[in-house]
Amino acid sequence: MSSIRCNDLCKTFEQGGETIVGLDHVSLSIEEGEFVCLSGPSGSGKTTLLNAMGGLDTPDSGRIQVGDAVLTDLSRGQLADMRLQNVGFVFQAYNLVPVLSARENVEFVMQVQGVDARQRSQRVQEVLAEVGLEGLESRLPAELSGGQQQRVAVARAIASKPKLVLADEPTANLDTRSAAQLMGLFVSLNQRGITFVIATHDSRVMGYARRLVKLQDGRMISDEAQEPTAMVV
Repeated sequence: MSSIRCNDLCKTFEQGGETIVGLDHVSLSIEEGEFVCLSGPSGSGKTTLLNAMGGLDTPDSGRIQVGDAVLTDLSRGQLADMRLQNVGFVFQAYNLVPVLSARENVEFVMQVQGVDARQRSQRVQEVLAEVGLEGLESRLPAELSGGQQQRVAVARAIASKPKLVLADEPTANLDTRSAAQLMGLFVSLNQRGITFVIATHDSRVMGYARRLVKLQDGRMISDEAQEPTAMVV
């Protein structure tokens, strides 16, 4: 469920009486297990494209297929179920529930999925340890650093073992050390078969990618394979 096919996607927005082009005939294929960065300045369309891939936004025209599911043919309820079962999201703002502990934030998605309590408890312990938060399970988001909060968000994204993770500016609020640690975690998870698509304008992040797709004014202006230049810490 982790390959992506985008064909001739178009999307516009109305803003202040003006029509803003979000996507301008974008076609892109991503294979299972790839590590791809979507790059470009603010307003280039990278977040719009990422949201379309995850079924969070619907293009005005074109076709998106994730695995066997054609997203542009699904109802709102079917899209929600597809996201729940198959896609992990990591957002710039973390989007943690402030009154829930790290453990409860990670567990929440699995509760919605109907995973039984024993399995949830075991999986939460596994993923929090995996992201380096063992011993911090009971802390609220406000009691964690920015890097630790982002790690909780990553643990939540991977708790249900998705094949695809979509990340939108995941390092925007992190210092250099925390960003490097987060990207090292992403690389490790990718090596286990999870497909990663990351929207970013952070050159630190681009250095970890094996493929760099550049957008500008809603158009895809380049798509190149590359050897990662960043060191995993």
